[in-house]
Amino acid sequence: MQRRTFLRASALSAGLAGVTAPAASAAAPLRVQILMFDGVEEQDFVAPVEVLGLAGKLTGGAVVTSLVSAGRPGSVKCTYGTAVDVPRPWSPGEADVLVVPGGGYTDRNGPGVHRLTADQGLLRRLAASRALPVGICTGSMVLSAAGLTKGRNATTHHGAKADLAAQGAKVIDARVVDDGDLITGGGITAGLEVSLWLVERFLGAKAAQRTEVVLEYERRGTVWRA
Repeated sequence: MQRRTFLRASALSAGLAGVTAPAASAAAPLRVQILMFDGVEEQDFVAPVEVLGLAGKLTGGAVVTSLVSAGRPGSVKCTYGTAVDVPRPWSPGEADVLVVPGGGYTDRNGPGVHRLTADQGLLRRLAASRALPVGICTGSMVLSAAGLTKGRNATTHHGAKADLAAQGAKVIDARVVDDGDLITGGGITAGLEVSLWLVERFLGAKAAQRTEVVLEYERRGTVWRA
């Protein structure tokens, strides 16, 4: 495969060649919260749980990941019926990174991201949060509704790109778009690349490569960085 060159290319294009130390460590772990809600797409949140959980294990605890509820704690029913217990509400002050997965975008009246985009209280909290917002698939549309993508470089699922552009984002056709204090990913499986990019950005390329090796997965596509 030719995709192995992606790892080297992404690090160089991001200007990471001069970075000598990761930004997170076991002593000061990266705290990642993943926002859960009824209608969430399984793959959108499972990918970061798997990748970041593994990276945390491989680095002795340099990443700490938790599932948090967009509303009250309790059971969340995912797109394909998977039930997940989410015991904690979202705590903005306890997160360095907030991952917002997608799901349910084609059903405006059903469970999924449209209920989040209609929740003005949640959107205000998102806009005020100091955590790094990370949108996966149509989770980017929740960030857009909070005003976080307007005038910014971003991406989302191909079926929602026109809507993202109409709401003021500069849509980039890339698997992952890193615009500094905003990261977004493309379609459903892009959560794998987004999560591996988070590992590379905060823990270093060696940690990301080691995680890939254990997963037996090679990243696809392009990481676009401002």
